[in-house]
Amino acid sequence: MVLKLSPAVILTAILANAQEPIQPPPQQPIRVESREVIVPVTVRTEKGAFVTGLKQEDFTILDQGKPQAITYFSGVPNQPVVVGFLLDLSSSSRTQWKNIQEAAVELVYTLIPGDKIHAGYLIEYGNQAELTVDTTFDPDKIAQRIQKVSPGGGSALNDAIYMAASTNRKLLNGEPYDPRRVVVIIGDGHDNASTHTLEQAIELAQRNLVTVYSINTEAYGFSSGSKKNLDELAEATGGRVEEPLQNVYKDVPGFLNQPSDFGNYQLKVGTGAYAKQIMTALDKSVVSITGEVTQQYILRYTPNNVDDARLKHDIQVKVNLLATGIVVNARTYYYPNPVNPVELTR
Repeated sequence: MVLKLSPAVILTAILANAQEPIQPPPQQPIRVESREVIVPVTVRTEKGAFVTGLKQEDFTILDQGKPQAITYFSGVPNQPVVVGFLLDLSSSSRTQWKNIQEAAVELVYTLIPGDKIHAGYLIEYGNQAELTVDTTFDPDKIAQRIQKVSPGGGSALNDAIYMAASTNRKLLNGEPYDPRRVVVIIGDGHDNASTHTLEQAIELAQRNLVTVYSINTEAYGFSSGSKKNLDELAEATGGRVEEPLQNVYKDVPGFLNQPSDFGNYQLKVGTGAYAKQIMTALDKSVVSITGEVTQQYILRYTPNNVDDARLKHDIQVKVNLLATGIVVNARTYYYPNPVNPVELTR
């Protein structure tokens, strides 16, 4: 069954049971031993509508090409989740900063509506990454902080991802399975200040079962070539990249066809029409990311073929439907339990 969901429907929470109170982080370094693999899966039509109503038997998971027995399945929307908001404070954000702030605040309130099953935290990254709001169920704490900051300096994106994946913050009981872990980057993917590599950040995100989404803030005509970093993060972890500012004018008649003293722009910077187009594009991205996070199927399995725990394992998720034009989005690989448990420190 295929349903097109409105933004209002997307945000409807249907789980009533509250999570356990936030617990302080353990005193000893966290030791990660990934035995059960969690695979959030989004299924859409080619036109972007979410496909709902699927059952466990509609899915097949291949690990290193071998079918796996699904040990847990849920198709219930709005499942418990803890969201890390990673906000780019580098100088490249200045041009659209007010719009970025508004979109980030809207995203916070849609993904963390103030109940006890949706939590979040804020990491800001400029010349360095910093956890500025620890794990909370209160969206106001994150939103108010976002409204106070301003951009300037470099970009330590990889360090921000690494920090989010290291779970060096207050943890919720049940992570990373219930609630699961999600990160949303609000930035352009550029990095010039990190001490960690992108590969290190991705591997840690994989080991700690983090799904990475992005709202790319790079505007049309100002390409830094860094989108590939966001694409790689999304592909590796099963997330998605939204590019709201790349095609702002695609539905505007006459764009690039009406010469003026300011250049071939029908909507001039500073006008109300320009601002409206920008915010409409950002709003659509917020809705899309929200739908991705809240409308996913959650599958788990215990690998039956972990012959060498040091190797990266490829995953393939298939939907057993006769219908054509189905697009399945899920993580493409993961790292099994390491030979020696990984010690995570700041």
